[in-house]
Amino acid sequence: QVQLVESGGGLVQPGGSLRLSCVASGSISVNSAMGWYRQAPGKQHEFVARIFSAGVTTYADSVKGRFTISRDRAKNTVYLQMNSLKPEDTAVYSCNLSPGNWWGKGTLVTVSS
Repeated sequence: QVQLVESGGGLVQPGGSLRLSCVASGSISVNSAMGWYRQAPGKQHEFVARIFSAGVTTYADSVKGRFTISRDRAKNTVYLQMNSLKPEDTAVYSCNLSPGNWWGKGTLVTVSS
């Protein structure tokens, strides 16, 4: 069993920044990959960013250059630094861990003036 708990969401103005955190607990493989996904109101669930066990990262085109994913293995935590936020970034952001396809409950990010 794996538990994922996200935090750091909130209300931010366009152009602002937020840092999301996801803490993993339980049976976590040393080869695990962790990532962030989001779902905006009325839209499909979509990939945001992922970090693999070797530290390789991938990003959705819509967030490249603005978002940075990082990982602290000692704390079993993955972060998503979000800069230059836009209203279209408004969504519930969820953390994912594989293998096993574990999910957190998500944290809401609202970008609005």
